[in-house]
Amino acid sequence: MWSKEKADSGWTGLTVLEGHTHWVRGVAFNPDGTLLASASVDSAVRIWDPVFGRCTKTLKGHTDAVMAVAFSPHHKLLASAGWDNTIRLWDPASGVCVQTLEGHTGWVVGLAIGFDGKMMASASADGTIRLWDPTTGRHITTLDGHSDELYAIAFSPDAKTLASVSADRSARLWDTSNGDCRMVLKGHRGWATAVAYSPDGSIVATGGADKTIRIWDPTNGKELRVLEGHQGGVNAIAFSPTQRLLASAGADHTVRLWDPTSDKCIKVLEGHSMAVWGVAFNPAGKLLVSASADKSLRLWVSPK
Repeated sequence: MWSKEKADSGWTGLTVLEGHTHWVRGVAFNPDGTLLASASVDSAVRIWDPVFGRCTKTLKGHTDAVMAVAFSPHHKLLASAGWDNTIRLWDPASGVCVQTLEGHTGWVVGLAIGFDGKMMASASADGTIRLWDPTTGRHITTLDGHSDELYAIAFSPDAKTLASVSADRSARLWDTSNGDCRMVLKGHRGWATAVAYSPDGSIVATGGADKTIRIWDPTNGKELRVLEGHQGGVNAIAFSPTQRLLASAGADHTVRLWDPTSDKCIKVLEGHSMAVWGVAFNPAGKLLVSASADKSLRLWVSPK
């Protein structure tokens, strides 16, 4: 189901997508923006047509909550991660589960696929990250170094580095060629819960339960600035394709849009009635999707 939102200045609410029966935890657009996937605590993955606001497929296979989704860059795969400790690989065209990957001993809460589709990473409550070949399902290596459960991961644009955040309050940057930890970023005063690389790889953003977003230089680990404004923890973050905006999903029921080169909050998007758990820009940067514990997804449209 979908409905039009009342317009206001700047980014405006466009569409509300309804159908999930529990919290929506993760969202992702496919490479050309024609499909939108959502992950929910109702154990289902849904695929949506973002133009018409219609659910086109419901993918069922996980036996517990689904926490994250990620498309491969070549349209051929959709990956999902769940509380059943598995990663499932789907054919988004047919909705068929083509493979189930096992190995984690705790909830799988984060997923990322590299730019060329040759490597996938999964992050788990078991405190480890696993690297996989998504085309074969082969486990490549396990990254072990965090002292508490993982929350989110993100590849650098060239996929040579993987960033991770954890309940141990740190972010780590890993060399994906050998599994070595290159750097540990410390600054959050609570769980580090969200992470994103800028499109050009020049900065890394992390979000935390301390209500802040921190911007880092990944070449030297220097903290560049702290963005403050959320009245609750930051659950997810995403850069726009142009890198001019950083979107953050808050436990305070809002989405905030920031200028990542300053500490300025450009816009606060309100409409969700519960915590926001996921955000993603479409490839053109004109649409932003947010996912919430209120069981809905909202699409927001750029004013330009």
